[in-house]
Amino acid sequence: MTDHSSRQYGRRALLFGAGSVVAAASLAACAGDSEAAPLPNAVDIGFSRDMAFHHEQALAMCQRVLGADTGGAVQASAAEILQTQSYERGMMHAWLASWGHSTAPPETVMAWMGHAVPAEQMPGLATDEQMAELAAATGLEKGRQFLTLMRAHHVGGVEMADEAQRQASIEDVQSLASRMSATQTFEINQFDYLLANDYA
Repeated sequence: MTDHSSRQYGRRALLFGAGSVVAAASLAACAGDSEAAPLPNAVDIGFSRDMAFHHEQALAMCQRVLGADTGGAVQASAAEILQTQSYERGMMHAWLASWGHSTAPPETVMAWMGHAVPAEQMPGLATDEQMAELAAATGLEKGRQFLTLMRAHHVGGVEMADEAQRQASIEDVQSLASRMSATQTFEINQFDYLLANDYA
């Protein structure tokens, strides 16, 4: 790798790291328990269940590209998303368990947003065919597919997070939703830059 390439990789890794470092530093605030914890409403429960399910596909996307020759920017992005969203998914599952609700994948999603749909129609989810194509692709094309699919995935995630931030009753859920929205919006902007330049 040339000095120029090393500098470019370092700059892009820092860009991707910035959003998740902020998120990781603040996610710890969600972990505290309260002796008089408020009861969750339908939004707290629905968001936690649906977003945990949504995160599962993002983690699967990351696993399909990590270690591949996609370019350093995609590797840095996939590693950051895998770490951040694994933590978030675990937190939401812990909440659901503490509230006495199932952590099993839902069959119907987004009822808490007022427009229930089958789980496979959740906004931002890639199709089975797209996931298979991502797994089979190589090189920069694999990186391009990852950025394109993860961008769409994040757009759907931000929509849910913004609604939860407005309607959830539990402060920790509101705070996590706010951080998700900010982090994923930041990453969408980075994906747009990479798709317009390095992966055009």
